[in-house]
Amino acid sequence: MKTKKLETDVLIIGGGTAGCFAAYTLGKEAGVSVLIAEKANIKRSGCLAAGVNALNAYITEGHVPQDYVDYAKKDAHGIVREDLLLSMSERLNHVTKVLDDLGLVILKDENGKYVVRGNRNIKINGENIKPLLAEAAMAQENVTVLERVNITDYIIEENEVKGAWGFNIEENVFYDIRAKAILCATGGAAGLYRPNNPGFSRHKMWYSPFNTGAGFAMGILAGAEMTTFEMRFIALRCKDTIAPVGTIAQGVGAKQMNAHGEIYETKYGLTTSQRLYGTVTENREGRGPCYLKTDEISAAQEQDLYRAYLNMAPSQTLKWLEGSRGPASENVEIEGTEPYIVGGHTASGYWIDNGRRTTVKGLFAAGDVAGGCPQKYVTGALAEGEIAAESMTEYVKALKEKSKAVKEDAAVHKTETMIDTAAALKKKEYESHLLAQKNDSEDTFFITAEQLEEAMQKVMDQYAGGIATDYQYNEERLVIGEKRIGELLGMVDELKAKDMFELKDIYEVRERLIVCQTLIEHLRARKETRWHSFGENTDYPEESSKWLKYVNSKRKPDGETEIIFRELVTGGKVYECTDFTE
Repeated sequence: MKTKKLETDVLIIGGGTAGCFAAYTLGKEAGVSVLIAEKANIKRSGCLAAGVNALNAYITEGHVPQDYVDYAKKDAHGIVREDLLLSMSERLNHVTKVLDDLGLVILKDENGKYVVRGNRNIKINGENIKPLLAEAAMAQENVTVLERVNITDYIIEENEVKGAWGFNIEENVFYDIRAKAILCATGGAAGLYRPNNPGFSRHKMWYSPFNTGAGFAMGILAGAEMTTFEMRFIALRCKDTIAPVGTIAQGVGAKQMNAHGEIYETKYGLTTSQRLYGTVTENREGRGPCYLKTDEISAAQEQDLYRAYLNMAPSQTLKWLEGSRGPASENVEIEGTEPYIVGGHTASGYWIDNGRRTTVKGLFAAGDVAGGCPQKYVTGALAEGEIAAESMTEYVKALKEKSKAVKEDAAVHKTETMIDTAAALKKKEYESHLLAQKNDSEDTFFITAEQLEEAMQKVMDQYAGGIATDYQYNEERLVIGEKRIGELLGMVDELKAKDMFELKDIYEVRERLIVCQTLIEHLRARKETRWHSFGENTDYPEESSKWLKYVNSKRKPDGETEIIFRELVTGGKVYECTDFTE
């Protein structure tokens, strides 16, 4: 592989929602160079690739940011970082106005006010939201975009980030990128569990299938502290198409109903996890299938649903039209997806302070990869990207001032030499997968990255609370799952790639396996069931006040995971610990 060495002040890994807005914000800083490393094409990458039809986090008229904090806290059964939620909520309307000014079509009434949908949502025509954000980022003079580059590892020296390594997925190029600060904005983790649909359709899932947990895995390997992985997210979706149900539930007021015609949603509760749990329980106890009751909506409401789903999940509209079974004539069957680890809906992710700093010096996190701040959705990711950008600006400027005052010495050169040596080893690691010759002997079997991924998904499904067990798990199952995942991770070194794209596949399955290990440790650590279905621990089936605490983790140098319990940050307190800056 050829080597390309780049230098920048700020490296943004991931050109999605948070990454683009952080770059747009950093564009105001003429003296700060910014490089975005994006695995795909920045105009259509990440969770916003196909667009959305609403902004689900907005402070509507008559409400204040604290109301949003209270809502998210209730939905997460208390396990949130209130300080992070408040700092995010205070910026929701500001970043929405920025989107409006950038040209996003936000629906307005006759008085020029945004059209609301529920208590916290506003309606948009958002099929072009991602290209719009990408163009805003790319228009900044100090921002450079590096596409088709897969970043796999941070460069860490004494718990301080120095850059990152990766490779081009189309050309035989190794990237050695040195940076003063890094923003991880890679999104959450999909594809850990066996999904609803098999074979060719397995990527028809709720969360972007290209979000592999890369940022989580890099942070775990670097020894960054993680939080609340055990609060998995499992979406309630339209059966088979895995299209969202919120548009139906909120748009036309459809209730959850079982096969006997009974409305069951209030029986279990109305938080996100309870709505799912009710559906799972009704099915398990023989009262399924379950539906959203739509057979009484008007023809106009049906047309509105057709249009809404064409914007974000066209397969649902096509299903209705091709089968001549529109929602007005047939109730919409619903089901749960496989579990995901995603900090935009739950509190899973990096443990960060209010400036979105991680426990690794110079490393910041925003969006779905950042923990403690659930229900952030699109606007929350933008807000976190902006907060992180402001913090990174301060950090980089302080670092530059410090470097002016201190002359380079032998210690600096020694560090550079050590990093150069480590870079050569990382390049050699990549090449070991590419240079491995396939043995054509009939007696030899080589597993592919795809086969390894399927094996991983089966293990997680059966032993770590997937669809097969109605999301239930216990200590015995988790111990078995942890052992099996460790065995599969040990096989990654033997995987072979015929080109750079297949090399990407190898590192994506490595990332998922690393995330699986940490997830299982978190599931084992929380000895209660706080979020039914999101974390259904049959050894401890009830919620306990003793577990009103954060379950955090940190990988030690020997590869073992250390579980850390932290007290809740609540009641107006702000978590600003010296761990983030020393």
